[in-house]
Amino acid sequence: MSSHPTPWALGIDLGGSSMKWVAVTATGDLLDSGRAEFDPEIPGDFKAAILREVTVCRGCNGEPTRIGASAPGLAARDGRSIAVMPGRLAGLEGWIWSEFLGRVDDVPVLNDGHAALLGETWTGAARGCRDAILLTLGTGVGGAALVDGRLLRGFTGKGGHFGHLSLNPAGFRDICGTPGSLEDAVGNHNIRERSDGRFETTWQLIEAVRDGDASALVIWDRSLLALGAAIASLTNCLDPEVVILGGGIAAADDLLFPPVQGLLDRFEWRPTGYAARLIPASLGSLAGAWGAARNALGDLADARSSANPL
Repeated sequence: MSSHPTPWALGIDLGGSSMKWVAVTATGDLLDSGRAEFDPEIPGDFKAAILREVTVCRGCNGEPTRIGASAPGLAARDGRSIAVMPGRLAGLEGWIWSEFLGRVDDVPVLNDGHAALLGETWTGAARGCRDAILLTLGTGVGGAALVDGRLLRGFTGKGGHFGHLSLNPAGFRDICGTPGSLEDAVGNHNIRERSDGRFETTWQLIEAVRDGDASALVIWDRSLLALGAAIASLTNCLDPEVVILGGGIAAADDLLFPPVQGLLDRFEWRPTGYAARLIPASLGSLAGAWGAARNALGDLADARSSANPL
């Protein structure tokens, strides 16, 4: 068992079928990391996976100064649990992490999108930025905002759910009741419907575009137009320094970033001449765990950031 002269935190990120963790110091140095799969169909299996991995981390690194957690759903206002996560991960709603992990202090819990942005602005692609937005492009569209250095949580915790931004008030209503949402215009979940049955996944669509398929390009361009318009609108509302794109679809890279940047050059309001920087996320699947650790460290990391400004 090793010991560390500086405070460190264990950040845990719970996903749909796996959990990831990082052990990091208050200065943002990675000590250790890990990942474990679980069966979401088995009640409580995610809890068993978390306990196993925390035990592994403690065995290698000793007792963390603090522990933080990230999970899908809306975090409770007291920050101790996930208050709303319907339909999956039975037992997560209202589950008090600190009690389960045997901590005297609280284990603060964040929504996974909020945590990912906190990670990216701490040690990732937007390191040191105090005004940033993140959109994760995958099955749906997740998101989060950092405004004046503080996470935008909102009154009920749903702040930053940019996927449910309405782009067409006459459109079909999405899973949250939003008409013509960004998520339904871009997300992988309905690509079959959006392509009239041609593609089962967005990656099949992207490969067809790379192969020069003209009809695939029409579908892809329609998705990019929706994304570009949404980002431009968000820059007007939140005025970020950077816009971070993450998630599986963001790996499209050259087929995504240059055309979206071109749309922002057309759509974004730039009264002072400043254009929000469009950048890819850099922490990958560990972003939520990094953010959970940063959230747990709180004042400890803040003090070190003040002493050593970025």
